[in-house]
Amino acid sequence: MKVKPEEEILSFLAPVAAEVGVELAEAKFDQRTRTLTLYIDREEGIDLVTCEKFHRAVDGPLDELDPTYGESYTLNCSSLGLDRPFRTARDFARRMGEKVEVRLYAPIGGKKVHEGVLKGFDGTTVFLEEDGAEKEYPFSSCAKVSLVIEV
Repeated sequence: MKVKPEEEILSFLAPVAAEVGVELAEAKFDQRTRTLTLYIDREEGIDLVTCEKFHRAVDGPLDELDPTYGESYTLNCSSLGLDRPFRTARDFARRMGEKVEVRLYAPIGGKKVHEGVLKGFDGTTVFLEEDGAEKEYPFSSCAKVSLVIEV
């Protein structure tokens, strides 16, 4: 099944997201299940009511865009989730100043897992304050960067 590019879906639906008061962060299409999932975010977080409101708001515009060129699909709207790995500069910007976990492919400083406060991201390097010191990790060396969830 042919699907329009994520960038086209995101830019087309951005005004709808703004009207609802959310940011449309990501659009993913699962070919196997024929499901389009739209991930939304906002400063105060996302709840079920907001997902439902956004789902209703994008239903008509998606019919107009026709992201699957007439093929049927299922639409899901979801929050990004607290445990979602950081993939884009926007993901890093959202979590600046928060405690994150950096999982590396190979050890740096004898460890593959590092935790610290996210101080920056320049597109190629993750900057952390870790144990009172500034540390740098090449993003290409990171298997996963995500928020530390403390319970």
